[in-house]
Amino acid sequence: MAQVKVYGRRDVWAGRQSEVSDLIQSCLVSAWGLPEDKRFHRFLLLDADDFLCPQRGEGYLIIEVVCFTGRSDDAKRALIREIYARSGYDPENVEITIIEMPKVNWGIRGVPADELALPYNVEV
Repeated sequence: MAQVKVYGRRDVWAGRQSEVSDLIQSCLVSAWGLPEDKRFHRFLLLDADDFLCPQRGEGYLIIEVVCFTGRSDDAKRALIREIYARSGYDPENVEITIIEMPKVNWGIRGVPADELALPYNVEV
């Protein structure tokens, strides 16, 4: 399981959500083996006055991946590298954060996620 939050400026990224979502999803499928149809992406696009980061350009983008614990450091590095390699975005303007939490901390389909049988492997 992985949920993605993407933060950026509305005047730069509005209308490009599909582009960014497709990029991130293809990297999650490739690096972590997530099923193609397991896509949970949220875009939090902000006005310039609400997204202050003077050290970055207007195209600054934060990609936050929230996922179950269990992926190796190599798998996490692979995901980060794939996003940078495939995006074509200025790497100075893209930051990626992977936030892990135990399955028991997630409620999915009426049960704690540690009680679910997933059709894909989290330990990659």
